[in-house]
Amino acid sequence: MNKIDVLDKGYVRLVDVLGSDLSIVNAARVSYDKESTEITEKDIKLIAFLIREGHTSPLRHAALTFEVYAPLMVARQHWKYMVASTHIDDQNGWNESSRRYITEKEEFYLPLGDQWRSKPENSKQGSGAPVDIGVGEFYTEKLNDLIEYSQSLYQKALDDNIAPELARLFLPAYGMYVRYRWTVSLQGVITFLTQRLEHDAQVEIQEYAKVINELTTEAFPHTIYAWNMK
Repeated sequence: MNKIDVLDKGYVRLVDVLGSDLSIVNAARVSYDKESTEITEKDIKLIAFLIREGHTSPLRHAALTFEVYAPLMVARQHWKYMVASTHIDDQNGWNESSRRYITEKEEFYLPLGDQWRSKPENSKQGSGAPVDIGVGEFYTEKLNDLIEYSQSLYQKALDDNIAPELARLFLPAYGMYVRYRWTVSLQGVITFLTQRLEHDAQVEIQEYAKVINELTTEAFPHTIYAWNMK
């Protein structure tokens, strides 16, 4: 499995993997001029030790490339893991499709009536329980109307020879799906998962984090198991 659907129209696809659990073991053991050719129970215990004690630099010797199709509001939260001033900065690559150059069919995230959430009672961010379904259905309909109207203006602008980089201003931004590729060290993936699998992360990005966790577990089963157990 290398592609999993998320939300109504999105997905995450695992494009490429550099290394394996064994790469982490050998990176850790190079200080002693030792190398394993196949993973053993001793190696698995070493991975668990590294994760438990926070000795995670060997995880930078493994990397993954994901292709993500997500609403812009998710992509911009995800983007934070590209711009943080930490040692993982140079372990990230990000390339995103641009409507300056392409005019592929636009798609938008449209929550159903039972997916609209209330404001939380004791927080300035996040969300609370679902609103009444009748209220939710009302806003689903209004959002759909807005999207259709915006798309018609966007298309008219293109037909009138307006440059795509300006015509795109008519498209509702936060719910519009964008496609991007994220290349990141295994350590960077775990940093992302640690924060975005938390219960107080926005629900939509939690859904993407769950899928990234699943795909990463397939590629690095012993390391992700150790992280989950620490």
